[in-house]
Amino acid sequence: MLNHVIESQQFTPEILLELFKRADELRVKTDLCLIGKILATLFYEPSTRTRLSFDSAMHKLGGRVISTENAKEFSSAIKGESLVDTIRIVSSYCDCIVLRHYDTGAALEASKVSKVPIINAGDGKGQHPTQALLDVYTIYREFERLENLKIAMVGDLASGRTVRSLCYLLGKFPGNKIIFVSPENLEMSDDIKEYLKKKNVEFVEETVLDKVLPDINIVYMTRIQKERISLQDYKKAKGKYVINQLNFQLIKKNSRIMHPLPHVEEIDLPIDVEQIDKRVAYFRQAENGLYIRMALLDLILNKENCFEESY
Repeated sequence: MLNHVIESQQFTPEILLELFKRADELRVKTDLCLIGKILATLFYEPSTRTRLSFDSAMHKLGGRVISTENAKEFSSAIKGESLVDTIRIVSSYCDCIVLRHYDTGAALEASKVSKVPIINAGDGKGQHPTQALLDVYTIYREFERLENLKIAMVGDLASGRTVRSLCYLLGKFPGNKIIFVSPENLEMSDDIKEYLKKKNVEFVEETVLDKVLPDINIVYMTRIQKERISLQDYKKAKGKYVINQLNFQLIKKNSRIMHPLPHVEEIDLPIDVEQIDKRVAYFRQAENGLYIRMALLDLILNKENCFEESY
């Protein structure tokens, strides 16, 4: 049973397609299927899209939300209470907890003591599985497939939990090729490379962005994670990879630019281009997060809809 959402590896292609179908249904017509349910959003790191989209998803499904926006500063954590103890208490107040934490592995630890489902909303440099869900949902809506795609993942691949989670899902579909574009000091970690080898997913590593732009379906940009790396590493990488008006022209008309957001200096396009050009997919991507999280909450909290977990 899909009791907790900790890692992307839990989602089979079959579960993904069911989630996509349910998200599409909820996009057209909201279903008040979670009346009487309470969601707790417990965030120890800042968030806008993830927290608000979960809040909105729960409200749209008829449920209610209790929340702390900055649990690191405005909860008993400031007094020294452990995460485990906090989860023991908060899980008595709600039907599901969405947890974001600065420590890798925090969601897994929380799931061991929680009385209710834990949804990992990002744990340090670990994973961000619901971001990966909305990413593959976006890819599916844009391309009508999840196989035989060329995806460039660009930026701080060492610290970016979104690219890690996305690799785990893309590895479940045949014919995909991933191009890792990063500074040498921030390249993708070996565990992801080993996973892709095991899944027979082709990947290559590059350091020159413009070289790969003409030949890809998706360029997945990420920001340099200043808060997770040394100042020296940040200075080396800052401004190294940017999509601007010049290299934007290298991207094919039927390709897409994605980004987990927020974007800073790594995307420098005029507002009119972002609003009109179909290659810019990252705002549609963020909107898709609402519907996929609605579908996920329905899946988890309406137990008759449960699927088996698969790693």
